[in-house]
Order: sequence, then structure tokens, then C-alpha cells
Amino acid sequence: MKFSKEIGIGFLAIIGILMSFFSYNYLKGINLFDSNRNFKIKYSKVDGLSASDPVTLNGFKIGRVHKINFNPNNTKELIVDIIIENDVNFSNTSIAELYETGLIGGKAIAIIPDYKNDSIIAKDGDYINGIIKPGLTELVNQILPQVQLQVEAVMKNAEIAFENIGRGEINNYGMIINKLRGFYKTLTSLNFVKNSKKNVAHHYDISEKLYDLFLDEKRQYSCAYFKDEKNTLEEAQNNKIDHIIKKLKLENDQRVLDIGSGWGTLALDIAKKTKCSVLGITLSENQLQYSKQKAKEMNLENQVDFRLEDYRNLNEKFDRIVSVGMFEHVGKKFYKTYFNTVSRILSEDGIALIHTIGSINPPRDPQPWINKYIFPGGYTPSLSEVALPIEKSGLILSDIEVLRKHYAHTLRHWKERFLSKKSQVLEMFDEKFFRMWEFYLASCEMAFKWGDQVVFQFQLSKKLDSVPNTRDYIYQQ
Repeated sequence: MKFSKEIGIGFLAIIGILMSFFSYNYLKGINLFDSNRNFKIKYSKVDGLSASDPVTLNGFKIGRVHKINFNPNNTKELIVDIIIENDVNFSNTSIAELYETGLIGGKAIAIIPDYKNDSIIAKDGDYINGIIKPGLTELVNQILPQVQLQVEAVMKNAEIAFENIGRGEINNYGMIINKLRGFYKTLTSLNFVKNSKKNVAHHYDISEKLYDLFLDEKRQYSCAYFKDEKNTLEEAQNNKIDHIIKKLKLENDQRVLDIGSGWGTLALDIAKKTKCSVLGITLSENQLQYSKQKAKEMNLENQVDFRLEDYRNLNEKFDRIVSVGMFEHVGKKFYKTYFNTVSRILSEDGIALIHTIGSINPPRDPQPWINKYIFPGGYTPSLSEVALPIEKSGLILSDIEVLRKHYAHTLRHWKERFLSKKSQVLEMFDEKFFRMWEFYLASCEMAFKWGDQVVFQFQLSKKLDSVPNTRDYIYQQ
């Protein structure tokens, strides 16, 4: 009988598939030709345990986890199937202990033999009693309440210390603190276009639901403007928008650019309160989609446009340019590029308003913890670092306003709202994330309350007469 070419190819394909199957299982530690035994274990939880994790006896691997399923008779229980090599015996009264394999996670099951009843050998299909050995995470959670009380006491003392030490280098204690802050070199030189998008995504694309828990209803993630300390967060954020709009001296039919438009609030409010057309640019895909949807809901699609674009790529002219809370992500190596770009795309009689966190002390390296975990590539400039690139760009520094305690009040509101929504945060993230953000918000509040952190508002123009000679126009109703 002759075999056709097609049959031969099919036969080889089947052999190849079988070899792949056996090879895959071999690499997973499964020998299909061995008659291994299967046992079942009940646990209340199996966090971190997965198929193929090891099963050991006296520290020696004797098998592996096969599968994990809910108990059909009790959904509060999980049944773990394990496969044990055929030549290993232990009593059916032995214990299957679930334990952590190391500090970085990972789980395994250890068979603890019952030598008193070793005559009763466990058989294939038997249930083995399961226990859970407390791991590092569980032990930490047990002592967290006590630690938290101690931390709160330390924070109170720290606030007193910050108040007495004060800012910067006005005394020896402040000098020591500033020296301790400068462990790392500035990392902001890495904020090229690709890296900038990645850094923005690290913070702003976490989860929209997270920010809804502690921001105001317009989702403004920048310093508010408290005309009165008793202002609500919503009132203060609206004050900030009105303050900026007045500084821009907007006129009907002007073209406005919002660099780092966030969730679109400022751009949409400008469009709603004036007849200007607004372009908002962002590097966050989540913020872009949210902004576009809000523009559609508010019937402002013909007046406001949002783009996923880096400011360095713009080649259009604008009558007004505004940027709120974005300059911190530019990186000091790109200050020259930033202000040169603003100068290039701003019309000859235009006005720009740059709102940014800054320091009232001389330049220093970024805070390492914030840079690593919260704002990669972020940097808060000193005034001296910003003045020179502005001058060289050809722009005129028409006005500088320093908002001092405003961000401390803003952060206090954010912190209180965040802490009040702990249960909702833990539904989205873990305890570690919650503690990290609690520390982030609390420490930043203290930095603005007692340290050297402030907010600068730089008003820029190309002509001396683009901005009125007095500030009266800002405070007129």
C-alpha cells in the first residue's frame, strides 16, 4: 500500500504535536508514564498558591499542586488537588501545611507526617487535613494597629519638628535636612518624549475610580485657591479656575492651548465661560478618553478639542497658553525647550500662564521616594532655575504670584477624603498601596505647610503692553 505525500505530512504533524505535549508536561515536572497518586486538601484561602507549586516533605520536593477549585458544597472552602510521587508514603492523619516560600511571595505545601499513626498509609483520592501557616503578611497585619498608633504619634511630633525647624537653610537643622535630601542625582534629564508618556501613565493611568474618591467633582488634580480657609474643596477649585481665566485676559474667539490638560476641566470651563476655541493636550490615554467624553456630554465638541500629543511637537499659533500642574513633569534639562516652545507657538500679543509646584530654596535633587513610587521623572524647580530659560526664550515675565499655604489646604482635603474611603481603596488595591498613598498625601501636606514647597504662577508675554500695568483687573468682579 502506498502512502500519499499528504498522509506522510499529517503523520509527521501528529508526531510533532505529541512530542510537544509530552515535552511541555515534562518541563512542568509531569511524567505521564508514572502512576502518581492524587490527594485533596481543604483550605479557607490559598492566596498566592497556583498550579505547579511544589509539595514537600522534610524540605524535599515530593510532588506538586495540580489544580485549585471551589468546594461545590461550601463556597467558603477551596479544594486543592495535589499529585504525589508513587514511591513516597505517609499516614492519612498527616497535615498539609500551606506556607510562604520567601519574603517576595510564593506559596508551597509541606506534608507534616504523623509518625504516631504511620501504619495507616494515605491512599489515592484521600483527603488530608490542611492548615495555613501565618506568613509575613499575616504577622505584619497583626501588629499594624499598634504600629499605626505609634506612627500617628511620630507624625504629630514630626509636624512640631517641621514647624520649629522651618524651611531650607535658615538654621543648622534645616541645612542637615537639605543635605540628607540630596542622595540621588537628578533623573529628570530622561524626560524625552517616550519617557514622558511612560512617566505620566505611571501616575495618571492608575485608575479613574481612585481619583474620584478624593478629588473634587470636576476632578481637578492641582492646587486649589482658598480665598478663605473655610472654603470647601469644590469652592477653592472653582476659585482657582476663575483666578487663572482672569490672568489670561481672555477675549472672544481667541485660540487657547492647555498644556497638560488632565481630565479636561480647565479647557472645558474656559470654553463654557468664553467663546474661545480650546485645544487640550495630554500624554495620558485615560485622561484623553475621559476629556473627550465630557466634551461630548457638555455639547462642547465643536469648541474644545483634546489630543494625545507632546508639547514639543506642536507647530500652531495660539493667542493664550495655559499649563496647570504639568511643568513639574517637564524635567529641568528640558526647561529651555519648554519655554522656547511656548515662545514659538504664542502669538505676538499673546499671554501665557504657567502654574507649577516650586521651591523657595536653592536647587536640589528630587525626593527619591516620590520620584520612585509616585511621580517618576518629576522635579519641583527653584525660582532661579526657571528665570534664566524664560529670559533666553524671549518671553517677558509679566507677573509672578506665589501661592504659599494653598496646596497644604488642598492636600489636607484630599488626605481626609482618601482616608475616609479606605474600604473602597482596598477593593481596588492592596494595603501596601493604601499606606503608600496615605504617606504621599500626608508628607506632601507637611512639605507645603512647614517646608519649602509653594506654587508659582508665572504670567508670560511677548510685549510689555499685553498685560495691564496693575493687578486690578484680576480682582474685579
